[in-house]
Amino acid sequence: MNHIDVRQAENNKEIRDFINLPWHIYQDNDAWVPPLKSDFKKYIMGLTNSMNQSGPNIRLLAYQKNKPVARLIVGINKHLNELKEYKEGYISLFESIDSLEVSNAILSMAEKWLLEKGIDTIIGPLSLPGGEDNRGFIVDNFKDPTMIMGSYNKPYYNDLFIHFGFEKYQDCYAYTMRFDREINERYLRLVPYAKKKYKFDLHKLDMKNISKEMEDIKTIIREAMPEEWADFVPPTDEEIQIIADGIIPIADPNLIYIARTTEGRPIGFNLTLPDYNQVLKKMNGRLFPTGIFKYLYYKNKINRARFFVLFVVPEYRKKGVPSAIYIESFNAARANGYIYGEGSTIWEYNEIMMRDIETFGGEKYKTYRIYKKKI
Repeated sequence: MNHIDVRQAENNKEIRDFINLPWHIYQDNDAWVPPLKSDFKKYIMGLTNSMNQSGPNIRLLAYQKNKPVARLIVGINKHLNELKEYKEGYISLFESIDSLEVSNAILSMAEKWLLEKGIDTIIGPLSLPGGEDNRGFIVDNFKDPTMIMGSYNKPYYNDLFIHFGFEKYQDCYAYTMRFDREINERYLRLVPYAKKKYKFDLHKLDMKNISKEMEDIKTIIREAMPEEWADFVPPTDEEIQIIADGIIPIADPNLIYIARTTEGRPIGFNLTLPDYNQVLKKMNGRLFPTGIFKYLYYKNKINRARFFVLFVVPEYRKKGVPSAIYIESFNAARANGYIYGEGSTIWEYNEIMMRDIETFGGEKYKTYRIYKKKI
């Protein structure tokens, strides 16, 4: 039996090993997309998310024969626990070689750390607090490429978690769609009718007035987020700003709409982003020396987009606002050269959004599983 050394990733070498491990695990796997290393370092240090503000967390790294073989981040979202009266901890960014010995060692260390802090349940893999990425393990489709801010994993990751005692908690779904098809004429007629009857309109994201736009988006999120969603808490102003800072540089304003009443009240919005994974795949994690040229060349060839979220305040959900946003963003994507789309990740209990996206031609094509373990 080879000794496995599990430690906190703190010094520069350990941070590099934490970042670089997936390159050794996935190698030439076409569906895995390497992140930009400089951005990913900021991410795991909590500089581009709210994990440090949300509660304690540590990066764990496992070595065998002096080589990194597994990693994860384990933490506690105190905001969620206080609001929902939970005693939960989360695991994120898990990677491991195909070894029960290795995965058990690093998961045991994460479990021990949580137990010492009074936690009785582990959920994962989850996004880091303030994020909308890296959620769940794929269980059924490992061939299609991962879209922007989506996670990828080896099939055996599910077995490693199950062997350690995890059970299914929730599934999240990804839907595929094409923008180069025609929308049912009945839905096209619905939009102007609904706008006139319920007195609302849609506006593309105004990048020149982004501060005002973000204030309206904050208002919508606070009013629209259902209290019964077990794993969500309304984001703070700081968390929304962190998300905005990360999204604005890569946003295509043609794909993002805010719905407002004729009196100016914000009532809904969507977040759809170009699939920059088509560019990142070519850059192999580095901006320099050649990555910057690949970025400039390939960013104009992006033909996929990911539909992340759609929020509509309760009293307008059945008044055509969701359909209007879907149709406007769908038509805008097609007009701006996007062919393929993905709607993800939709929690299995969000039946309304699944029904909406299926109505407009979305087909379920990928399942992400989130696990839970009582400790």
